[in-house]
Amino acid sequence: MKDFENSQIEGHPVAPRICILVAVTSPLTWGFFTGTFGILRSAAFDPILVSSPGEQLRRVGRDNGVRYEAIPMRREIAPLHDLLSLWRFCRLIQKVRPTLTDVGTPKAGLLAGVAAWLLGVPCRIYTLQGLRLETTTGLKRIVLTMTERVACACAHRVICVSPSLRQRAIELKLVSAGKAAVLGSGSFRGIDVQRFSPEIREPVQKEHLAKSLGFSEATSVIGFVGRLTRDKGIRELVRAFSHLRRKWPALRLLLVGDLEDGDPVESKVRQQVKTDPAIVHVGFVADTAPYYALMDILALPSYREGLGYAPLEAQACGIPVVTTTATGAVDSVVEGVTGFHVPVGNWEVLADRIDQLLCDPELRSRMGQRGREWIVREFRHEVVGQALIEEYERLLRARVGYQINATQSQLRNAG
Repeated sequence: MKDFENSQIEGHPVAPRICILVAVTSPLTWGFFTGTFGILRSAAFDPILVSSPGEQLRRVGRDNGVRYEAIPMRREIAPLHDLLSLWRFCRLIQKVRPTLTDVGTPKAGLLAGVAAWLLGVPCRIYTLQGLRLETTTGLKRIVLTMTERVACACAHRVICVSPSLRQRAIELKLVSAGKAAVLGSGSFRGIDVQRFSPEIREPVQKEHLAKSLGFSEATSVIGFVGRLTRDKGIRELVRAFSHLRRKWPALRLLLVGDLEDGDPVESKVRQQVKTDPAIVHVGFVADTAPYYALMDILALPSYREGLGYAPLEAQACGIPVVTTTATGAVDSVVEGVTGFHVPVGNWEVLADRIDQLLCDPELRSRMGQRGREWIVREFRHEVVGQALIEEYERLLRARVGYQINATQSQLRNAG
C-alpha cells in the first residue's frame, strides 16, 4: 500500500510521509491555501491536490513542489458528468492510495467523499465551507440537503469553517454535534498576514492603481470583494451606495469580482453596475491585495457564508468591515470593535452603518487597527495550519494508531 513517501534528515531515514489527498471543485479555491502546503510538508504530510483543470492548480502545485491532478467537475448538478467525475476520483484514489482525504466545496466534497468511502480510505475529512441550500427552495434545496448529508456521512470528521456554520449544520441535521468541529476561531486555511497587511497602502503603488481607476485623493471608497451574485447582497449594496451618494458626491463603489450567471443579480442592478460612472467594476483579479489599499470600508451584505474571507482579508489590511448577521458572515467581524453587523437584506441599516464610518475617520482607524490585531492573533495561516495538523493527527491516532515520534518532530522542525 503506497501510503507514504520516505524522507531523510542529515542522511538518516525518518518516519515516512503520510499521503493526503486534498480536493476542491474550482482551481480558483487554491488561492486561499497560501502557506498551507509548507505547513503540511513540515508536519510529515505528502499532499496531492485535486480540482477542476486550471492555471491556478498548476501554479500552486509547481510553486509548492506538490503533486496535483485535474478532474473536471461542474459546480451545478449534472448527473452524467458527475458520474464520470466520480469514476475518475475512484481511479485516482486507487492509484495513489492516500491514508487521509480532506475534501471541500459542495461538488468535490460529495464526489471525492463518496469515492474515498467506497474505496475505504482510512481517514476521511469533509471541510464544510458553506451551505448553498440556505438560500434555495423547492427541489433544489431538497437535492442540496441530501448531497450535504451524504458528504457528511461519508466522512469520519466534518470541519466547519465557522462556529455559526457548525451550529446551522447541526440544526439542519446534516451532521451530528460529535462529528462536527471548528479549527480555533474558524477558517480552514487561514490568512496570509504578510500579503494582506496595512503595508499594501504604500503611497506610490496605491497612487498608481488609484489613478488607473480614476480615483482622486478626495475619493472615499466602499469596497466589495467576491462573486457578484444575489446571495452576496449586491442588490442591497448598490441601493445603499446610491442612497449614500446623495450625501457623499465623491463616494465610489469598487467591485472586485465577476458578475455570475449562477444566482444572478437582477437585470436592473446588473445594468447599473455596468453603466454608473461612480461604480468601478474591475472584474476578477488574481491578486486582490492591492485593491484593499484603495478602500476606506469593506461591505459584504451577504445572505450566507461559510466564513467571510474578504472581511478577514480587509481587517488584516486594517480596514473596518460592515457585514450581516448571516451564517458565517456573523463570525467574520467583532461587532462594534472591528466593524458592524447589519440585518440580512436591510439596505437602510447597511447605509447607516457605512455613513457612520464615513463620518468618523478616527473610528475607522481604531476599528482597522483592532481588526488587524484580531486577525493576526486568531486567523493567520500559521495558527490555523497548526490547528489543522492537530485535527489530522487526532483522526489518524483514532483510526490507524498513528503516533508522532521523535523523528517526525525533527522533520516538522526541519520543514
